[in-house]
Amino acid sequence: MLRILHNPRYAGAFTFGRHRDIKLPGGKLSRTVLPRDEWISFIPGAHPGYITMEQYNANRARLAASAAAHGADRAAGPPREGPALLQGIIICGTCGQRMTIRYHQRHDQQLPTYLCQRDGISHGRRICQAIPGAGLDQQIGQLLIQTLTPLTIEAALTVTAELEHRAAETDALRAAHVERARYHADLARRRYLAAGPASRLAADTLEADWNTALRALNQAQDTCDQARKNSTGHLTDAQQTRIRQLATDLPALWDDPPTPARERKRITRLLLTHVTVTRTRDTITAHVPLPAGQHTTLTLPIPPTAAQLRKTPAVVVTAIDELLDHHTHAQIAAILNDRGLTSGEGRPFHPLIVGSIRDEYGLRSREQRLRDAGMLTLTQMAGRLGVPARTVKIWYHAGLITGHPCNDKDQCLYPPPGPSPPTRAQGRKLSERRLTSHPAANHA
Repeated sequence: MLRILHNPRYAGAFTFGRHRDIKLPGGKLSRTVLPRDEWISFIPGAHPGYITMEQYNANRARLAASAAAHGADRAAGPPREGPALLQGIIICGTCGQRMTIRYHQRHDQQLPTYLCQRDGISHGRRICQAIPGAGLDQQIGQLLIQTLTPLTIEAALTVTAELEHRAAETDALRAAHVERARYHADLARRRYLAAGPASRLAADTLEADWNTALRALNQAQDTCDQARKNSTGHLTDAQQTRIRQLATDLPALWDDPPTPARERKRITRLLLTHVTVTRTRDTITAHVPLPAGQHTTLTLPIPPTAAQLRKTPAVVVTAIDELLDHHTHAQIAAILNDRGLTSGEGRPFHPLIVGSIRDEYGLRSREQRLRDAGMLTLTQMAGRLGVPARTVKIWYHAGLITGHPCNDKDQCLYPPPGPSPPTRAQGRKLSERRLTSHPAANHA
């Protein structure tokens, strides 16, 4: 059957030289099908064919258009699985070749990317351009819905009138069939009555013909009455309402998740033959030819990359920079979570996330800010007071000196001691000693 579709002899043409045989080194023959302009002889109408040459050419064109991947001459592949709406009909605006599709996964969802890579595959060159397809498909779908809405209303009204007209024609044909059967029955009756008593054998035959004509008349009349009973000759109100709902059902059908992607592609190909897309540095431009010679140009911004989607919001970076003056990473994370802020990936804050953002954006650390304000480390504070570092910690926890936590490990920086620092008084409890600190110690 497939050979019939490909062989022009079944269309009444004589051909010679459709194939070229090449002998391989092993002795086998390799047969190649040549294009029509390279045939030695092609004489259409040389003999009667099973189909016409026009039908043969139409079949070949349909086979080429429906080929999934058979050469570069195919206009567009058949609608297939996958969410890419413009599969097979998107054309590169730079080189004019049809673009292929590559899918990638994001949040358990397949997103298409249209690639112009045919020349790269054939000659090892870089791809011409890559177009992110999610936003483009969404804009094309909205354009089709906006275009189809007035068209479907007009089509619904036209279909209503056409169905009513066809119903009237069908009823007229049934009535004409009844009249024709009645005429034949009346003719058979007159022939029977015209037969004389002497023509007994002819009268029996004419009577049988009359009975057959009467049965045909009864059958035609019953068929016509039953059809009139089931149909009033025009659409009912429910049928007209259902037809008019086509205009409003299309957007719901298009946006319904259970609707297969293949059906959306078929709807798209009813209106679009191709879409030409060009990408610049900042925008994507799509030229969409619509029916009746209309053309629409869509301009879309380049969608953000994955890194840009995961980028920390500027308001979060500013808040962290301000909070580092007085809080540690754990405290900052708690404050940001209380404010309802999230990271670039949409997750709640953690001290490690705050530290990573601080390092990424080059923010000064909490310790560096305290050092710039003149705060002393534990060793420096112990040297100033002339006591061991352990004593400084004891005095800090007892409230005799002031310290500022510089991290989440309970490490502190201390303001310089005032003119009357605490001393190692023998026999006095820590709670009885007087807290004397530098004026700057109570600041911050």
